[in-house]
Amino acid sequence: MDRRKFLKGSALLTGLFTLNPADLLANGLKEVSNPKKKAKNIIFMISDGMSSGTLAMANLYSQNILSKNGNWMNLYHENKVSRALMDTASASSVVTDSAAASSSFGGGFRVKNGVLNIGANGEKYVPIWQKFKKAGKKAGCVTTVTITHATPAGFCVNSDSRNAENEIAEMYAEIGFDVMMGGGDEFFNPSKREDKKDVYGLYRQKGYQIFTNKGDLKKAEKGKKILGVFNSGALPYSIDRTHIPELQNTPSLAEMAQTAIDQMKDHPEGFVLQVEGGKVDWAAHANDIAALIHDQLAFDEAVKTVMDFAEKDQNTLVIITTDHGNANPGTIYGPDATKNFNSISNYKYTNEYILNAIHPDFNLQKMKDWIYETSKISLADEEAKYLLSFYSGLEKQEAGLYNYKKLPFKAYSEIQKKHNSVGWISMDHSGDYVETAVYGPGKELLPAFIKNTDLHYLMLKAAHI
Repeated sequence: MDRRKFLKGSALLTGLFTLNPADLLANGLKEVSNPKKKAKNIIFMISDGMSSGTLAMANLYSQNILSKNGNWMNLYHENKVSRALMDTASASSVVTDSAAASSSFGGGFRVKNGVLNIGANGEKYVPIWQKFKKAGKKAGCVTTVTITHATPAGFCVNSDSRNAENEIAEMYAEIGFDVMMGGGDEFFNPSKREDKKDVYGLYRQKGYQIFTNKGDLKKAEKGKKILGVFNSGALPYSIDRTHIPELQNTPSLAEMAQTAIDQMKDHPEGFVLQVEGGKVDWAAHANDIAALIHDQLAFDEAVKTVMDFAEKDQNTLVIITTDHGNANPGTIYGPDATKNFNSISNYKYTNEYILNAIHPDFNLQKMKDWIYETSKISLADEEAKYLLSFYSGLEKQEAGLYNYKKLPFKAYSEIQKKHNSVGWISMDHSGDYVETAVYGPGKELLPAFIKNTDLHYLMLKAAHI
């Protein structure tokens, strides 16, 4: 890529775009010639907060319990992808948050944690989905958290704060993205917004179809843009959706990805799509092994959906990665490690659901019965008393990201560890190098070790933009 031509073209998109040479094309990607075959479409898949242990345990569960290898792992076994380790740091820390991480992919520059494509001196880096929209492609995002959350937003908008989700909801409509699906009704619904603004109405005025449940996916009209908002807050965890009937009207990540692909695949200029398994990150924050494994497996089903299309299409670049690690979970050595790990197949619900159902009026036996009913774990009396103490105020309530109800996630995961041989280093992000796999036109551009910003330029180069 001619760097001067690239920067000149980028400057046309924003008067505030500035160069940070130290962050640009860290591995010399600009010196690599354009791939012989141009990528017409790009699908960028992110299992948010996926440490390497998460990938390993989900695949182990798939092998041991489901009797099959995972789809992501099969891409390695069948040598279908280029593979790299990726450095995930942000401009402000060796440990990134999702906003800075997505901005690295989306804007091509490392920014401080908490902001979206805004440089240290106020520079506005053009988000990559806007670049592709300007080039004539359709663009969209699907996620299992709020569609206005940091990871989709990092590919789409500039904002001083990742928390400005009300404003981000409006930005999407103004820019005109073609398919946006996830949770976050509170950012669109006038009855839930403090300013009472009807953001759904704004989308309808612009010709969008508004989807609110899984059944709506089958009603998609070709040629019309889609806004799908299927829940207040994030979508349910996969394991809870499986076992709780009232949650089954929300779509899976694979179903949203399939609808998005079908909606955009016939566009003459092609499309770009981000697919995020956002609740993998939330499960890691909660040290919730059932939530973690089953949402990673749901992401893996989306990998199959995407790869089925890409292998047939042969014009689609697929990038599969994560934005950062979280909590570094892993299996622990011991004589019963395999048996203990396999016992996770007895878990019917997330820890969030289990712990949220406990009340201060539970007695010791009721607590023990409830834990056995939901996970086949036989609590000792002392363990049951310890858990109950969090509900009677004897133990200090736990804090933590996405733990709005102060549930004792850490306490319960420590009890589970004795039974399932899974440990965690923390309840927060980690700075580990992470897996990246690339398939399709442009996969030869991937070096063995990259910075997160490199994927921005790899996408542009693969698409000859």
